Amino acid sequence: MAELLSDDQLDHVLPTLPGWCPQDAALVKTVELASFSKAIAVVNRVAEIAENDNHHPDIDIRYKTLTFRLSTHYKGGITALDVSLAEEIDGVLDAMR
Repeated sequence: MAELLSDDQLDHVLPTLPGWCPQDAALVKTVELASFSKAIAVVNRVAEIAENDNHHPDIDIRYKTLTFRLSTHYKGGITALDVSLAEEIDGVLDAMR
Protein backbone atom coordinates (compact mmCIF):
# COMPACT_ATOMS: atom_id res chain seq x y z
CA MET A 1 0.00 0.00 0.00
CA ALA A 2 1.34 3.45 -0.89
CA GLU A 3 2.21 5.79 1.96
CA LEU A 4 1.87 9.56 1.92
CA LEU A 5 5.05 11.39 0.99
CA SER A 6 6.55 13.56 3.70
CA ASP A 7 7.27 17.22 2.98
CA ASP A 8 10.98 16.35 2.71
CA GLN A 9 10.27 13.54 0.24
CA LEU A 10 8.06 15.83 -1.81
CA ASP A 11 10.71 18.57 -1.79
CA HIS A 12 13.21 16.01 -3.04
CA VAL A 13 11.05 14.73 -5.91
CA LEU A 14 9.57 18.01 -7.19
CA PRO A 15 12.73 19.13 -9.03
CA THR A 16 12.48 15.94 -11.11
CA LEU A 17 8.91 16.79 -12.17
CA PRO A 18 9.07 20.02 -14.20
CA GLY A 19 5.83 21.96 -14.16
CA TRP A 20 4.21 19.91 -11.41
CA CYS A 21 3.35 21.67 -8.17
CA PRO A 22 1.74 20.56 -4.94
CA GLN A 23 -1.72 22.01 -4.45
CA ASP A 24 -4.37 20.95 -1.95
CA ALA A 25 -2.82 17.51 -1.28
CA ALA A 26 -2.30 16.76 -4.98
CA LEU A 27 0.28 17.14 -7.72
CA VAL A 28 -1.04 19.52 -10.39
CA LYS A 29 0.20 20.38 -13.87
CA THR A 30 -1.42 22.45 -16.62
CA VAL A 31 -0.25 22.15 -20.22
CA GLU A 32 -1.36 23.56 -23.54
CA LEU A 33 -1.22 21.36 -26.61
CA ALA A 34 -1.10 22.45 -30.24
CA SER A 35 -4.73 21.53 -30.92
CA PHE A 36 -7.87 20.08 -29.39
CA SER A 37 -7.26 16.76 -31.15
CA LYS A 38 -3.72 16.57 -29.71
CA ALA A 39 -5.09 17.28 -26.25
CA ILE A 40 -7.65 14.50 -26.59
CA ALA A 41 -4.98 12.12 -27.90
CA VAL A 42 -2.94 12.83 -24.76
CA VAL A 43 -5.99 12.24 -22.56
CA ASN A 44 -6.69 8.93 -24.33
CA ARG A 45 -3.10 7.73 -23.87
CA VAL A 46 -3.06 8.80 -20.20
CA ALA A 47 -6.37 6.95 -19.73
CA GLU A 48 -4.77 3.75 -21.04
CA ILE A 49 -1.85 4.13 -18.64
CA ALA A 50 -4.15 4.95 -15.72
CA GLU A 51 -6.28 1.87 -16.38
CA ASN A 52 -3.17 -0.29 -16.59
CA ASP A 53 -1.80 1.19 -13.33
CA ASN A 54 -5.23 1.22 -11.66
CA HIS A 55 -4.45 4.78 -10.56
CA HIS A 56 -6.59 7.48 -12.15
CA PRO A 57 -5.93 11.21 -12.43
CA ASP A 58 -8.46 13.98 -12.44
CA ILE A 59 -8.22 15.66 -15.85
CA ASP A 60 -9.75 19.00 -16.77
CA ILE A 61 -10.05 19.63 -20.52
CA ARG A 62 -10.48 23.21 -21.72
CA TYR A 63 -10.13 23.22 -25.50
CA LYS A 64 -6.41 22.49 -25.93
CA THR A 65 -5.42 23.10 -22.29
CA LEU A 66 -5.25 20.13 -19.93
CA THR A 67 -4.91 20.20 -16.16
CA PHE A 68 -3.85 16.98 -14.47
CA ARG A 69 -4.48 16.50 -10.76
CA LEU A 70 -2.89 13.49 -9.07
CA SER A 71 -3.75 12.37 -5.57
CA THR A 72 -4.09 9.02 -3.88
CA HIS A 73 -7.61 9.62 -2.64
CA TYR A 74 -7.79 6.72 -0.20
CA LYS A 75 -4.61 8.07 1.47
CA GLY A 76 -5.70 11.70 1.36
CA GLY A 77 -2.66 13.08 -0.43
CA ILE A 78 0.41 12.50 -2.58
CA THR A 79 2.10 9.10 -2.68
CA ALA A 80 4.71 7.40 -4.84
CA LEU A 81 1.82 6.28 -7.09
CA ASP A 82 1.20 9.93 -7.99
CA VAL A 83 4.88 10.59 -8.64
CA SER A 84 5.05 7.57 -10.92
CA LEU A 85 1.94 8.62 -12.83
CA ALA A 86 3.28 12.18 -13.17
CA GLU A 87 6.45 10.76 -14.74
CA GLU A 88 4.36 8.67 -17.12
CA ILE A 89 2.21 11.66 -18.08
CA ASP A 90 5.35 13.69 -18.76
CA GLY A 91 6.55 10.89 -21.06
CA VAL A 92 3.27 11.03 -22.97
CA LEU A 93 3.48 14.80 -23.26
CA ASP A 94 7.08 14.64 -24.51
CA ALA A 95 6.14 12.06 -27.13
CA MET A 96 2.99 13.78 -28.36
CA ARG A 97 3.95 17.46 -28.54
